[in-house]
Amino acid sequence: MSEIQKLKSNRRGLMVVLSSPSGAGKTTLTRKLLAAHDDMSMSVSATTRKPRPGEVDGHDYYFVTKDKFSEMIEGEDFLEHAKVFDNYYGTPRAPVEEALMDGRDVIFDIDWQGAQQLEQAAVEDLVKIFILPPNMRALESRLRTRAQDSDDVIAKRMSKSEAEISHWSEYDYIIVNEDIETAMAELQSIVQAERMKRRRQSWLGPFIKALVEGG
Repeated sequence: MSEIQKLKSNRRGLMVVLSSPSGAGKTTLTRKLLAAHDDMSMSVSATTRKPRPGEVDGHDYYFVTKDKFSEMIEGEDFLEHAKVFDNYYGTPRAPVEEALMDGRDVIFDIDWQGAQQLEQAAVEDLVKIFILPPNMRALESRLRTRAQDSDDVIAKRMSKSEAEISHWSEYDYIIVNEDIETAMAELQSIVQAERMKRRRQSWLGPFIKALVEGG
């Protein structure tokens, strides 16, 4: 690795939000992105719900009591949090900040409401990307192909998707996922461009100083 490459590795990480209606391909794109970058990780949320079979504390979720969750809210320990049915979910601030300081990017699989909270908490670090299907027929077809939901559940997901899509203009980038490989290439280009933004290149100041001084 050259000296310039070493310097370039000294950057602040990104908070990459991926949102989409169910069935638009967000999960597939997230898995591909994580597989392609060893300096990326998935944000791990805290939750008050009980672990499901096979779930590991600290890997799938941080499982906490409602009292502990309330303490974390009061201590401003969350970047964002919400109540979903009878349980609470939130993104702990400390692990994310540690990753960003180490130059690692963190991916968030959250909806538009969570994205709004993250923007209020850390707008300078945030990159918001919304994934759209090419059309609603394709979205419904993908939901049915998964064979995971009943007709009633699919109908509810389709109805909810219209409300989710209405928030597209709140995002920095929009990817229409007609072809997964094309969508992945577009996602990669967004990440690369955001990594190169001047404010995230903390090494540039000392480098420029040495450059003009003939170092």
